[in-house]
Amino acid sequence: MLDVLGLDPVEEAAYRRLITLPSASSADLAEHLELPAGDLRVALASLSEKGLVATSTNGTEQFVASPPLVALGSLVRDRQDDLNRARSELESLTEQYRGAAAQRTVTDVIDVVTGQEAVAQRFAQLQRAARGEVLAFVRSGVAAVSAAENAEEDAAAARGVTFRVIVERAVLEQPGVFANAEGAMDRGEQIRVVDRVPMRMLVADRELALIPLASAEEEGRRGTGALLVHPSALLDALLALFDNSWRNARSLATAGTTSADRDGLDDADLRVLTLMLSGLTDQAVGSQLGLSIRTVQRRVASMMEACGVHTRIQLGVQAERRGWLATPTP
Repeated sequence: MLDVLGLDPVEEAAYRRLITLPSASSADLAEHLELPAGDLRVALASLSEKGLVATSTNGTEQFVASPPLVALGSLVRDRQDDLNRARSELESLTEQYRGAAAQRTVTDVIDVVTGQEAVAQRFAQLQRAARGEVLAFVRSGVAAVSAAENAEEDAAAARGVTFRVIVERAVLEQPGVFANAEGAMDRGEQIRVVDRVPMRMLVADRELALIPLASAEEEGRRGTGALLVHPSALLDALLALFDNSWRNARSLATAGTTSADRDGLDDADLRVLTLMLSGLTDQAVGSQLGLSIRTVQRRVASMMEACGVHTRIQLGVQAERRGWLATPTP
């Protein structure tokens, strides 16, 4: 943890041990930490230079830890000063970048990114740099970064970034996808479903978009590449495409009522209803939830009976009227 203050693992281990003791020799510390004596002496010398340890008056080979609030507090202040300078420089660079962006020609609004590693890096960077909102189109098939590998999404959501994601229906038929989607929605992510999205896309703060270099039909046949789209009429068109798709997509809703208000429905019933209203077949619903087709059909029939309706379309209407599913955010 103290690596953010410039301490390596050996220095941190030595300091943490010393603050629990009145004093200790380098030999005692090396034995307790099971480290080579030479490595420990180097670490103690570095800690001494940083003001974290001092030599005890009891002997030159006895070391004592400096008070954490004083010693580490000084390092924290130094790091904070560095961060303030970096933030100031970032603001200056951003202003220069925006000035240059205003002078871009038509060929400057797009950066071509080639290679799977480079595309994955840009994908992570956009989410890492997002301040307020990330928009995404998610298609089925192989992507440069899978959902399981996308650690930046959780980190961005944890710091308050809003995710609005449109997935095509075929994605929900892939094993384990619905369980992952439920976890994302529990963290505040909004997910909607359409029959098919036009492309893969990731947009950060409505300022930068990452889209595939190849068309949807050519994906898999051409080398991995992407286009990074800067503010421009092209980016405006991509945002309009997303906004229109969002308005027309169906929400992958979670339960919207308490157990007492569900007319006897349980969580499994609501999961079946959610996936059914998203357009999945009974077989696909069962596959996602670990249920047999007969069990899915039985649960749907029970819900229709509870609503007094005869078709699944009528069931969807009644589910919305009764508030069984959460009302989607516009």
